[in-house]
Amino acid sequence: MTEITIGADISKDHIDLYSLPNGQTLKVANDRKGFAAILKWIGTKRVVRIVYEPTGPYHKAFERFMMAQGVALSKVNPRLARRFAEATGRLAKTDRIDAGLLARYGALLEPRILEGNSQIYNDLKELHVARLALIKDRTAAKNREKNLSNPLLKKQNADRLRQIERQIKAVDEAIMSLVDEDETLRARFDILVSIPGVSQITAFTLLIEMPELGELDEKAAAALSGLAPMSRQSGRWTGRAFIAGGRAIVRQALYMPALVACRFNKDLKANYDRLKAAGKPTKVAITAIMRKLIVLANALLKNNRKWTPKPA
Repeated sequence: MTEITIGADISKDHIDLYSLPNGQTLKVANDRKGFAAILKWIGTKRVVRIVYEPTGPYHKAFERFMMAQGVALSKVNPRLARRFAEATGRLAKTDRIDAGLLARYGALLEPRILEGNSQIYNDLKELHVARLALIKDRTAAKNREKNLSNPLLKKQNADRLRQIERQIKAVDEAIMSLVDEDETLRARFDILVSIPGVSQITAFTLLIEMPELGELDEKAAAALSGLAPMSRQSGRWTGRAFIAGGRAIVRQALYMPALVACRFNKDLKANYDRLKAAGKPTKVAITAIMRKLIVLANALLKNNRKWTPKPA
């Protein structure tokens, strides 16, 4: 049977679909009746994946329904999909065109298929997004605190800070409860926290924001986290390498563990000291340690073993 790749452009009210290689299209409502219509449209065809972009809250019901029906899904980064469109010379943008481009993206690049525990991952992601928003609120409240002189406003701001702290604690507990419920997630979490400097918060951030960790090679792990140096060279000119792209949340989560590792992890401290002795700026040396941490985490998860110190 011919293998089918489907692109799905998801909006608030509708879903536009495009099927390759037959070029068939379908437009349905973004609700359970529409999802059922998609299954009927697929029928007995061999669909290798439906490719779609995350669209805030609008893709979640579609994702849950299709995962429950055993349909293979690939959720792709909108920025990468747009660059793919530009590379193919397709500058026009409509829902149907976007669905077709997503289908071509999936057929050519074969993005990763979502795993079966997508629901628990979605719940974790939603909680983590809320946690990040609370952290921003806390920072803003602390900054306001420095400039307030009115007693009433100072009291209200202090009350708000206490409320935010309670909410952060509740979200952290909810995240850990979900991690504990899933045997695989709990095992991966225990491996990550075994690494010196990796806290509970860093561990669940890596699990949520980089679920591919443990399935990648060394270079891919560094690149996906945005910690792989990008070379710049043209003819005889060679520019300074720099890091770019990747997942900023992962980099932010690794910064404090890297600082701890530079002081208390014997092997990584030796690397840091060697880079500093070679004249590297502090930020460059810390970034190198961050890269070693993500590569180490990826290797330990791949081998399903906890960190152990090297023998003297």
